[in-house]
Amino acid sequence: MENNNTSKHHYFYAVGLSYKKADAEIRGKFSLDAAAKTRLLEQAKNEGIESLIVTSTCNRTEIYGYAEHPFQLIKLICENSQGSVESFQKVGFVYKNQEAISHMFRVGTGLDSQILGDFEIIAQIRNSFSQSKSLGLANAFMERLVNAVIQASKKIKTDTEISSGATSVSFAAVRYIINNVQDIGNKNILLFGTGKIGRNTCENLVKHTKNEHITLINRTKEKAEKLAGKLNLIVKDYSELHLELQKADVVVVATGAQNPTIDKAILNLKKPMLILDLSIPKNVNENVEEIEGVTLIHMDYLSQLTDETLENRKKHIPAAEAIIEEIKEEFITWTKGRKFAPTINALKAKLNAIKTSELDFQSRKISNFNEEQAEIISNRIIQKITTHFANHLKDDDTMVDESIEWIEKVFKIGATTK
Repeated sequence: MENNNTSKHHYFYAVGLSYKKADAEIRGKFSLDAAAKTRLLEQAKNEGIESLIVTSTCNRTEIYGYAEHPFQLIKLICENSQGSVESFQKVGFVYKNQEAISHMFRVGTGLDSQILGDFEIIAQIRNSFSQSKSLGLANAFMERLVNAVIQASKKIKTDTEISSGATSVSFAAVRYIINNVQDIGNKNILLFGTGKIGRNTCENLVKHTKNEHITLINRTKEKAEKLAGKLNLIVKDYSELHLELQKADVVVVATGAQNPTIDKAILNLKKPMLILDLSIPKNVNENVEEIEGVTLIHMDYLSQLTDETLENRKKHIPAAEAIIEEIKEEFITWTKGRKFAPTINALKAKLNAIKTSELDFQSRKISNFNEEQAEIISNRIIQKITTHFANHLKDDDTMVDESIEWIEKVFKIGATTK
């Protein structure tokens, strides 16, 4: 799966880490905010990398791209985050060529999500690709691959029930609150952070708890006010966070800060408190558990909670995998054709050159030579020969690189790519 637009020693890689081997603390160190992603892409371009996309969510940080060696991509992640190469070696993964393509399909279709069937990641991949393309870091291979993954995601969502039923980190958080806090309808709930997870959690809280004592705080007050207006909730200034924490019985933290925003020092409690940290990196210092009555739950724990909905989703995995294989096979066929097409075109040009020379020679040597008829026959022979070679190169058992090299050597041709 080499890139026809780069040297023959560049390969397609997927490198990164996810919830599977890296806990929330480690994922937090490798997380990339918007500024870090932009720096990473610009650094990659300066270092001569021609095509890559980068995604960073609460569950994973990953790069898909072409490189001579995967360490080029690992280095990009580590130099633009707080993670180290040593840590990456313990929890990270490296997939190459076909495995990298398969991994991207599973991620983009929700099969590799922490909560099975969570399709939010496909929007991240789409946005990441758009950013890379705007910087000239997305070649034809990457564009075709991303479009294929988007196609598979849509088809799985439409044709299977793998995302049926309500289940997500935000829904799991609300379910945990309902199951563990008595008289939840009359408790004071504070939601700190109104990003995507915060909004979803807030909407689920309103829907499932019937609580009228929900207060929103966000660093940018306008965002909190916009959400509060839809749900008829209270909004407080960020400067009032300390005071609101003392009043709350349940606190949901879903901010995008790179360091903890809540710790033991700002809590002065005389009653029990449940804190749910839905942030990556963690935004609640674990020292809050030193306070009597405080219970701290992180999103990794919530993601492990299984219920009937998730069990039902698992039944649809085979159907989803079949869709992936079908679309992935179409993509692989395209990549093979794109790879050997220049060689087949060069072979056809070489055979046509031989034909022209031979017809010219025979027309001068043979009287009454029927050049028109010879042209027709020769063209049919050339078409059959090139079709045989093309079918050989399309075969799944063919070593494409070696075969291309052999054809070019035998016929003394040099394929040119566009």
